[in-house]
Amino acid sequence: MNIWISHLLLGLSLAAPIGPINAAQMDRGIKGGFLHAWLVGLGAMVADGIFMLLVYFGVIHFLNIPFMKTFLLLFGFFILTYIGVESLLTVGKTGMETRGGNESHVKSFSAGFIMSISNPLSILFWMGIYGSVLADMIAKYDAKRVLLYSCAIMAGIMLWDVVMALVASMFRRILTGRLIGAVSVISGLSLIGFGLYFGYEAYRILFGN
Repeated sequence: MNIWISHLLLGLSLAAPIGPINAAQMDRGIKGGFLHAWLVGLGAMVADGIFMLLVYFGVIHFLNIPFMKTFLLLFGFFILTYIGVESLLTVGKTGMETRGGNESHVKSFSAGFIMSISNPLSILFWMGIYGSVLADMIAKYDAKRVLLYSCAIMAGIMLWDVVMALVASMFRRILTGRLIGAVSVISGLSLIGFGLYFGYEAYRILFGN
């Protein structure tokens, strides 16, 4: 049980650092409530599960080929920049009549999934962190325990997604329209910043600078 809890805490700590998904969850949660924020996190978690499977079967090393890495960086650049600009464009329409009320649950889920699956940092993250954790687990435990402890990591990620969704929906209740707009601007600029970073990294790979 102690080992399972330690892997749960590992998943929680892996999901906690602020990144594009957390920024998008805050944006969706403040504008649309708990369910929209949670669905963004759930979409990202499904992508994380895919990455874990790719690491487990060794396929993810194919994505480290320069061509594939450049493609993913450019894809991440376009996706994150687009979502960030969209967030900024809706600021004036926010108030307490939120965008989330007009946005489908499928769109919230797909936004989280696409942002995570197209994020090169996620690929490198899972290849590095989970790859090393997996290697250690395989050396110590049988296949059933490896699966059990991998599920514990995913449970930690899910727990963090619920916490983020709750925080975002609580902010929605207490913030004024102006403050909601300010948070949306910060979230949008954060997403654009990550997108530009990916674009710069793709430029470096393409032109060798």
